[in-house]
This record gives sequence, C-alpha cells and structure tokens, in this order.
Amino acid sequence: MTRPVAVITGASDGIGAALARIFAANGHELALVARRGDRLEALADEIAANGAAVRPLPIELDLTTEGAVDLLSERLGEAGLTPRFLVNNAGFGLMGRAIELDAAEQLAIVDLNMRALTALTLRFLPAIVAVKGGVLNVASVAAFMPGPGFAVYYATKAYVRSFSEALSQELKPLGVKVACLCPGPVQTGFQARAGMDLSGFMTAIKPAMLPAAEVARQGYEGLMAGKRVIVPGLANRLFVWGSAVTPRALLLPLLASAQQRR
Repeated sequence: MTRPVAVITGASDGIGAALARIFAANGHELALVARRGDRLEALADEIAANGAAVRPLPIELDLTTEGAVDLLSERLGEAGLTPRFLVNNAGFGLMGRAIELDAAEQLAIVDLNMRALTALTLRFLPAIVAVKGGVLNVASVAAFMPGPGFAVYYATKAYVRSFSEALSQELKPLGVKVACLCPGPVQTGFQARAGMDLSGFMTAIKPAMLPAAEVARQGYEGLMAGKRVIVPGLANRLFVWGSAVTPRALLLPLLASAQQRR
C-alpha cells in the first residue's frame, strides 16, 4: 500500500515553500525536495505545527547530480509514498551576457530548469496518470519572450511553457491536469543567485510584485481548475500581451536595456 503525495521541488524557499504551504492547507501530504536540508526540516516542522495530519517528508537532494531522479524515486518508495501531484519549481538563472558568463554554470541552468524537470515528469507520469493527479511546472513571464542579458534562463522557461502546454493536451483525456505557472518578479532568493543588483531594481518594480504566497495560491487554484497557463497579476498579464504584439526589432533592445538597469 502506498499513500499519494504532492512532490514539490525547490521547496526550501520562496515560491516553492509557499506552494508547499498551500498544498498542505488543502489537505495534501507532501514530499519536499531541495538542496538545503535544514530549511526543508524547518518547513516540515512548520507545516506539521499548523495542523497537517502527516509531517511532510524532507528529501535533501541536488537534482542536477547523476542518479538524482532514481534516488528520489527510491526515497519515496521506501516511505510508502507515490506521487499524485508533481510540482517542478526548482530552477535558477544568471544575469549577464552569455559570452561573459561561465559556460558550466549556464549549462547547469539547462540541467536543472529543463533536463531535471523533464526527467522527473517522465519518471512520475505513470503514477500520476494512475490516480488522475496533476503536474504544475513553474516557469516565468520570461517564457513568453527572448531575454538578452538573461538568454539561457529565458530560453529554458520557454521550453517549460511549451512542454507543459503540450502535455496538458496529451494528458487531458486521461484525467490528468498539467499547468504552467508564469509569475513575474517575486522577491525571493532567486535575484541574489542570479547576480542582480537589488538596490534599485526591487524599488522600481515593487508596485507590480506579488507576494510568493499569492503566486502560490493562484498556481494551486489554477492547476485544480484545469488551467494550462497561469500568469498571476494584471500587470504581468499586460506585460505578456504587450511583448506578444511588439515587433522583435523593438522588443529586443527594450528588454536588453531593462536587463542592464538591473
């Protein structure tokens, strides 16, 4: 006998931790995956203290390491758990010109944002299909446009959106929900990891920012409602619409200029 859980990657901070809280608040048992085990333990304790019937299972794991998906599957099996929902939230980006950034670090973005996400999805889809569960992939408004100054990160998020939308259509007849959550900037550890200057940038965009908890709420509710793509916040939806109707000859230099101001 196995118990169905929501497996949430990148759960130690920011949107991932907020998604863990909203899934738990809606009665889901959780398996939390991230590199920082101490933060996972603290989050598991917090969720348990807030009334969860079962304390979440923390799994300290770097998803870019060889055999990580196999190890995660083994840990779930040993605990008697099977994925009902998979939340692919783990990811990072680096700001700067591609020619100037470290090549190995840029390839690590591809490994985590794309390869690990795809490998986890393909591994757990049979179990998710069996219980008519769902997959929530976390992308970004970056998924809708090219990103000079953030080229690899934006490209990986475009992949996540495309992959998610295709899977949504494929799996809909099987009763499986697949959604892509595309938030705008949210103040988390992402910005510092990406090498962004937070002093002026955050002040400038603060009016358009949503808290991680609100992004997570809209992501959860959108997934359960069967939405394919979820863009939280009116300002972000207008930004996505504007980028779609702006000729690339104008859009690219505008985006490049915006990245430089960060």
